[in-house]
Amino acid sequence: MEIRPHRTILRKKTRKIKVGKVFVGGDSQISVQSMTNTLTTDIKGTIKQINSLEENGADIVRVSCPDENSTKALKLIVKEVNVPIVADIHFHYQRAIEAAKMGASCLRINPGNIGSKDRILEVVKAAKDYDCSIRIGVNAGSLDKTLLEKYKEPCPDALVESAMYNVKLLEDNDFFNFKISVKSSDVFLSVKSYLQLSEICSYPLHLGITEAGGLFTGSIKSSIGIGQLLMQGIGDTIRVSLSSDPIDEIKAGYEILKSLGIRARGVNIISCPSCARQAFPVIETVKLLEKRLAHIKKPINLSIIGCVVNGPGEAAQTEIGLTGGGQDNNLLYLSGVPHTKVPSSEIIDKIVKLVEEKTKD
Repeated sequence: MEIRPHRTILRKKTRKIKVGKVFVGGDSQISVQSMTNTLTTDIKGTIKQINSLEENGADIVRVSCPDENSTKALKLIVKEVNVPIVADIHFHYQRAIEAAKMGASCLRINPGNIGSKDRILEVVKAAKDYDCSIRIGVNAGSLDKTLLEKYKEPCPDALVESAMYNVKLLEDNDFFNFKISVKSSDVFLSVKSYLQLSEICSYPLHLGITEAGGLFTGSIKSSIGIGQLLMQGIGDTIRVSLSSDPIDEIKAGYEILKSLGIRARGVNIISCPSCARQAFPVIETVKLLEKRLAHIKKPINLSIIGCVVNGPGEAAQTEIGLTGGGQDNNLLYLSGVPHTKVPSSEIIDKIVKLVEEKTKD
């Protein structure tokens, strides 16, 4: 059984580009990204983290390339991972060229920071020669001084002008295999910048609220910002930037997509906040189920409701549903149909077994 969203999101048609084996834009699914926090020169540690991110659903992974040793490490790293690797480059145009040669699928750069037009041309040539895409990464915290002098502060006009200046640099060099981001830690600034940019260009957009904060606060800020844009059909790939384990970024990204009915992965638990009517400890039950079912990849909807007020209605919309009943008579539903009664002490094991059976390949 599939929950269908009440509102179909009409996604803006953008140019389709290729990041390694992953398509971004056009009719491609919205991809979920994260970034490693290991030293790239720690090749084994970086490979391990990339593989872990892929296991948790990452479609694309970015790694830092601040020096030549890091770009050299890419050659070994890309051979041991399956997901496309984005090389994060700042200022040093040689690092971008090296990363393309070493096998990066994409270069995250701000062309305006690379230097002269000759240097930009060299980077573009390397990207073409090694079939490497580019992300124009504009950030409110690192705008060009001339733009800050012109606008006095970071604002949507400044971010968009920076992005379009960089777009022209690439277009003038006959390069079109790129995506764009205009990020800020301010939700309003980010959203307005992306809305404005989406109006004037058709290149794929990489969404994110940069430096959003820790797991709790950052997930909320990112959900508000990224969610608003996705609901308006804007966005082709996303990253939730958190001061947390990179795996949390992937999980949060999928939760945003899942909540909008855009893309599903793993168990979607619909649960009540609990109250005096609950017939079993809802909060603890959901915590345990989230932990026990974290390994599930195939999408499935599960409702855990503490009483009969909303339980039967929610169970009717999910593959597996549990509604609390009096005197330890909790009722289990399968595909919306009452199935059997389950004692509170057996809820966890019973639900886990059913989910595993239903999601078995």
